[in-house]
Formats: sequence, C-alpha cells, structure tokens
Amino acid sequence: MTETITLTTWYLEQTSRGDLAEAPAPRDTPLQILRAEEIGPEFARFLYTAVGGPWTWTDRLPWTYRQWQQWLDREGVETWVAYVAGTPAGYVQLEPHEDGRVEVAYFGLLPRFIGRGLGRHLLGTGLARAWDLADRHPALPATTAVTVNTCSLDGPAALRTYQAAGFRITRTDTTDKPAIPTPGPWPGAES
Repeated sequence: MTETITLTTWYLEQTSRGDLAEAPAPRDTPLQILRAEEIGPEFARFLYTAVGGPWTWTDRLPWTYRQWQQWLDREGVETWVAYVAGTPAGYVQLEPHEDGRVEVAYFGLLPRFIGRGLGRHLLGTGLARAWDLADRHPALPATTAVTVNTCSLDGPAALRTYQAAGFRITRTDTTDKPAIPTPGPWPGAES
C-alpha cells in the first residue's frame, strides 16, 4: 500500500499595490537583489533545485533544457535573485498572465540563508516588481492582481510570510496524495 499524506494548498492574492506591506532590508546582512536579465536554464534550474529541494519541489525536475528556455523566454517572466556577499541566497520568479494577474511562480531561500530575515525583504522586492511589471514589458497589460499559492509541504513560515507581505487567502484545498521523499538540492542528494 502506498503511503499518502494530506496536502493543504492555500491560494493567496493581492488586488492592489496598496496591499503590499513594507519589508525593510535587514541591517546586518550585505544583501543585493538583482534581476537576472540574461538568465538561462542552467541558473534557473539551479535556483529551483537549491531552493525547492527541501520542500519537495519536483514538478520541473523532468523539464528538458528546451522546456526551461521556452518558459524563461515568455514575455514578462522575470527572476529576481538575492545575493549575500556575492552568493545566491534565494529568488522570486514572476509569471504574468493575459488577464493582468502576475503570479509569484516560485519564491524561497537556499537553506543556509533561512532564518536570517532575508525572505520578507526579497518577497517584498519581488512583489513591488510584480506591480510594475508592465513598465518593463509594455506589451503586457497593467497588473490587476498578484497571486501565489503555498502548501503544507513548503517551509513552515511560508504562509505566515505571504500574509505578512499583504496577501489574503482566497481559497484552501485539502487532498490526499502519495508521499514522495524530498529530493534535496539535486535528485539523489540527501537534504
């Protein structure tokens, strides 16, 4: 018999830029947040696995190089990377939709940077960039809402962090699914 887990998924939304809560930069950490303007599949996959491995992010592991490139080449997809002393510490990835919604497709920190007060500021920066996405991509409609979802497999502070950033829960789903081991930073690695 296959072991199952109960998975809760929360869908969250901001409907105006005024929903965005201020998130000051940490004072004791040399943090920079930069847009990866020439991001390729290699770096995108590195961020995805390094941040998501401990939280069972597996949906993109089977993607080919071409699939990664096609997704990254979509108009308005942006990746904002946090660096601490020159080292990638985390990222927020934005995905626009035709109706003006911008989804926070992925957000998180590499394990060694969790708990240092960096996540709120990185998320706040990413959300500000979601609200002004059309300024950088005139072919896109103005942002009408910013959405994100998180689940009970994500970090224990994820839901709380999104709510502190000004998101409101719009829907909650609970399902049973087969339990899978966390892949760690790359398939076959131990967390």
